[in-house]
Amino acid sequence: MYQLPNTHFELDLKNINEKLAQANASQIVSWAKAEFGSHLVLSTSFGIQSAVMLHLVTQVVPDIPVIWIDTGYLPKETYLFAEELTNKLNLNLKVYQSHLTPARMEAIYGKLWEKKDVESLNLYDRIRKVEPMQRALKELSAKAWLAGLRQNQTQFRKQLGYVNQQGEQYKILPILRWNSRDVYEYLKEYNLPYHPYFDQGYVTVGDWHSSRPLSVDDDHERDTRFHGLKQECGLHLPTSKEEAQSLDSSQL
Repeated sequence: MYQLPNTHFELDLKNINEKLAQANASQIVSWAKAEFGSHLVLSTSFGIQSAVMLHLVTQVVPDIPVIWIDTGYLPKETYLFAEELTNKLNLNLKVYQSHLTPARMEAIYGKLWEKKDVESLNLYDRIRKVEPMQRALKELSAKAWLAGLRQNQTQFRKQLGYVNQQGEQYKILPILRWNSRDVYEYLKEYNLPYHPYFDQGYVTVGDWHSSRPLSVDDDHERDTRFHGLKQECGLHLPTSKEEAQSLDSSQL
């Protein structure tokens, strides 16, 4: 059984990740609750498999603030799915949006997603996702952030540990090493729903203009996002060059 010190000083990530390798997902959430208390938050996209983390975490921390970044461009089905899960799991939902409305952003910058270049997509993500998330973390006094990232989702995520430093917060990833079967079995065990788009062939879903179903020509599920030009929206990327360099050494 893993044993970790309960300290509020700078964390020894290498030591913690080695010990958390012996813990299951619920135990990792329990450790995070003990370590960070009321300064712990959870993020969700209400995507295909979001019910897993929402259920897993709220079984341990029922009143945890759940941050949802609403870009204003989500499919109707995502908004309905969010309503369903919020009511089903009694979520303490905190919705954040860009200060720029979609109409104002389009007037100033145009429809950035239609330009289909990485620079335009990155600007879109900074405006509609990254800035609202940073504001949420600050306003909620978050010291740690639980997220449902998995190693097999992107190249960047393969190098992450269960606990990582990102900006001023620690990022905690309880289902980091889960695979698709683990996700399916959890959803089935607790009778939890997939996003409605799963039945239409989507394996991941974000904004309506930058998501599509999986095709036989796709090498990776994230090829269905951002016109295949990039894998990450920026929410989970390092906030400085120093953080990026720190990921070069193993944290597991």
